[in-house]
Amino acid sequence: MKIVVAIKQVPARDSQLRIASSGKWIEEADLTYEINEPDAYALEEGLQLKEKHGGEVVALCAGPARAAQTIREALAKGADRAIHIEEDQGALDSLATARLLAAALASEAPDLILTGLQSDDLGYGQTGVILAELLGLPHATIIMQVEKQEGGIRVKRELEDGWFQHVEMPLPALLTIQSGISKLRYATLMGIKKAKTKEVRRVTAAELASGAGGGTDVTLERVYLPERTKRTQLFEGSPKEAAAKLVEKLKFEARVL
Repeated sequence: MKIVVAIKQVPARDSQLRIASSGKWIEEADLTYEINEPDAYALEEGLQLKEKHGGEVVALCAGPARAAQTIREALAKGADRAIHIEEDQGALDSLATARLLAAALASEAPDLILTGLQSDDLGYGQTGVILAELLGLPHATIIMQVEKQEGGIRVKRELEDGWFQHVEMPLPALLTIQSGISKLRYATLMGIKKAKTKEVRRVTAAELASGAGGGTDVTLERVYLPERTKRTQLFEGSPKEAAAKLVEKLKFEARVL
């Protein structure tokens, strides 16, 4: 069973973010980076499926040279090999990223592709499902459990208000994994040593451009901090009427009730 796990390197959650002088993205010079948390759970699920059913896990990452650190972490945790799409364009939109991933997978023919539900930096939550569409694969999102069955898989999806949905799917397929699906493992010393000898296939975004079908279609015009303003609103009418209006505001605008 060949399992491809798409991973992304993002700024660490405790990073102090500052807007770049261009106003179009954050200042990256002093940031530390880590694997996107939902992708870490996707990797863990892939490793557990490999341990139960055999096969290999391939880590797939699109990012600049520094993303090699995140790739090595995936290899140290147990991924068998990796594909690094080297690109320095910054924040690509979901379609552009999915096009690159699809082009890199043209020769792989995986049985299962796993991605995180969304990224911690942009949070679009679209790359996985767009990749499935480009590859013509059945897909399911917000996955909490994966079971291998004869001829396919059975997955548990998280819905609203504590509801869940169980879906049977054929393979090959693509799943986007929810955070918290399992307990994350740490890389062992032996795993870190083995990671140095594992294969990392490097390919540039330019090399994939013809098969990827073009660049980004969404442009970030401005990135800015939330604007804080003070506003006072007086409720007219009797105390009973004013209280009713206040409760309505707290429920439907402030959403604290």
